[in-house]
Amino acid sequence: MNQLIENVQPKRVKMSRTNGYCMASITGLLVLGAAALPAFAADKSSLVAPSQEDMRLYDIASAPQAKRIEQDLRTLVSFGTRHTLSDTASDKQGIGAARRWIEAEFKRISTECGGCLEVITVGDTVQGKRIANPTEVVNVIAIQRGKTDPKRVVMMSGDIDSRVSDVLDATSVSPGANDNASGVAGALEAARVLSKYQFNGTIVYAALSGEEQGLYGGNILADYAKAQNWQVQAVLNNDMIGNISGINGVINNSSVRVFSEGVRFTETAEEAKQRYFSGGENDSASRNLARKIKSLADQYMTNLEVMLVYRLDRFGRGGHHLPFNQAGLPAVRIMETNENYNRQHQDIRVENGIAYGDVIDGVDFDFTAKLTTLNALSLASMAWAPAPPTKVTIAGQVSPSTTLSWAKSDDKTIVGYRIYWRLTTVPQWTHSRYVGKVDQFTLDNMVIDNYLFGVASVAANGNVSPVVFPGAAGAFFK
Repeated sequence: MNQLIENVQPKRVKMSRTNGYCMASITGLLVLGAAALPAFAADKSSLVAPSQEDMRLYDIASAPQAKRIEQDLRTLVSFGTRHTLSDTASDKQGIGAARRWIEAEFKRISTECGGCLEVITVGDTVQGKRIANPTEVVNVIAIQRGKTDPKRVVMMSGDIDSRVSDVLDATSVSPGANDNASGVAGALEAARVLSKYQFNGTIVYAALSGEEQGLYGGNILADYAKAQNWQVQAVLNNDMIGNISGINGVINNSSVRVFSEGVRFTETAEEAKQRYFSGGENDSASRNLARKIKSLADQYMTNLEVMLVYRLDRFGRGGHHLPFNQAGLPAVRIMETNENYNRQHQDIRVENGIAYGDVIDGVDFDFTAKLTTLNALSLASMAWAPAPPTKVTIAGQVSPSTTLSWAKSDDKTIVGYRIYWRLTTVPQWTHSRYVGKVDQFTLDNMVIDNYLFGVASVAANGNVSPVVFPGAAGAFFK
């Protein structure tokens, strides 16, 4: 039984780095629940926990190149304006030229990997808020199909379009260097890096349009994903990943914010009632996706602190992850920690000695490469990992023990599962143990009232899915 001992000391179990110890019988933590014992014992290989490292991810962490990102940023800025309502016929100016160049660049990357990317445009004609006349809004996406689980999708997105002070000004010079050529350049570079590998799940690299006019491109792609029956596990929306000099005077190239919704937007009244009594307001799929991203940065990167912001987006504001959240899909926003509002949505000018405008001088290419690395690591790990467990439930009311259950999966890449727990006041998962290839497990002498619990799928290659909180509140797939 020595192989089973994880997070265990001889006579007590440490529950938190700062909150002391919770006394527990060692037998209580090591003995399997009665229902779990037969399945666990039947597979002797599941008694040994796989490594929690994938050495390939260290290589990916050093692969993004700031010089290539700089070249892409300069090209995107050279189109003058990429406003959604700007010229679509010119090959040198306007959003039409920009999206055709992005499409050509994705196709060039695909050629270099032997056609591993399917490059398509997904668009629609829209009219409404900030778009007075019918206008074609076109997204450019590159699809790297998974080998064993192609319907499961993880996505990185950035926005093509730019704007100045007047949101309807489609002709003035609007470089949009940081907002959001940086996100598009990051998606292109992630595609260059990850196209050298094959994955179990599908990776989508997306350049979205119409963000500044009302998140049109995201809505279009979310609808397309549902029409294609994609099982969207994660959307990583990158909006402004290049600025290190904040309006607050802080210069910082070593931190990043990840925003995530708490309660799922599509929660029903019955689901809200269940959550009210059992918890989960801090454990949506999007929030556990954010925790997964941070854990990967902590493991595989140096000199980058991931700040988890438990809010949908900046106060009262929104981004292109919102349409995916509104469609019930896990999505987060990744962006710089310190914004400079003088460089956002501004006419290019100098007033009172202050330079305004989103020009390329405001972008730090090394920092953009660093945040691109965070995306590439997250996409790769999740695409190599199995899908998160489904139908996760929990039981233990008025009981000394807690039992987690989940649906059996026929995914052959799953070698087992890992149970997670933390105190209710702690923001991230602090403890876990591998439980083997079972579909339920009992933590004896752990009272359900005092902790939050979850479960993740484990692959032999060292990758683990995001943690799934029990019930509808935490489900990745509905």
